[in-house]
Amino acid sequence: MSLGLLNEPQVQAGLAPFLAGFVVALLLFKLRLGGLAATAGFCATAWLIGELRFAPFTTNHKLMSVALAAPAVGLLADLAFRAGRTTAYVLGVAFAVGALWVFSSVLAPKAPVQVFTTGGGVVLFVAWTVALTASLHANSVRGGAVGLGLGLGAGFAALLGATAWYTQLGMALCMASAGFLLVQMIFGRIDAGLVFCLAAGVQGALLAAAALMLGNLGWTPLAILALVPLAARLPLPTRWPVWGQVVLASFYTAVCGSAAAASVYLASRGWPSWLQ
Repeated sequence: MSLGLLNEPQVQAGLAPFLAGFVVALLLFKLRLGGLAATAGFCATAWLIGELRFAPFTTNHKLMSVALAAPAVGLLADLAFRAGRTTAYVLGVAFAVGALWVFSSVLAPKAPVQVFTTGGGVVLFVAWTVALTASLHANSVRGGAVGLGLGLGAGFAALLGATAWYTQLGMALCMASAGFLLVQMIFGRIDAGLVFCLAAGVQGALLAAAALMLGNLGWTPLAILALVPLAARLPLPTRWPVWGQVVLASFYTAVCGSAAAASVYLASRGWPSWLQ
């Protein structure tokens, strides 16, 4: 691959994170560290677009700091103790508070009522999405599918409602999750753990919230994206092989993520009269 290709968006946000996620999952799944795939793809794209930095503390750099703190916390939790459902809820609340710090400079100039409504909405969205995604840490098929759906939805919604930066990082999460899921299709179930699910939940939620706070994304696509972790919980035939379950779970979440992007497109073109 020539160096010039590294500047192509389809390589930066598509091929590179997919390969990073696939290779990391392939090399580390026997060590039960395949869940680092999501972070590997996210970091690959961030590095290629020149955003793998944490200072000065602008909103984007604070977002990057919290997004990469998530897999570190998840890995520590995976190694230190057996996480339960309560762990996921506590982490959801903790990273929702982190989201307030990320967007503090955006909220500061607003009137108190706007701070309460907008900030409160973002906190609820992040807490819900992170908690429900993290609670899937023991089910690698469903957890990987959430990463794919959240990345797809946040990426395409940001393309229509925010900036290319959020689009590329959203698609990086989607493609890295696809690489992780492909390894599962080949070898069977592999561990996702909190290191994957917490990273996917936090990164997807923060990118979507950033598209709302800094772009033109509305609350409707955000509400639809919040359904992605629920879509991953739809029934999967237990007798199906792992690859079939991966395909079906990914279909569920991809449809939900695509619906969020479609709502942004419809809003930008004007809603049909029968929806008004």
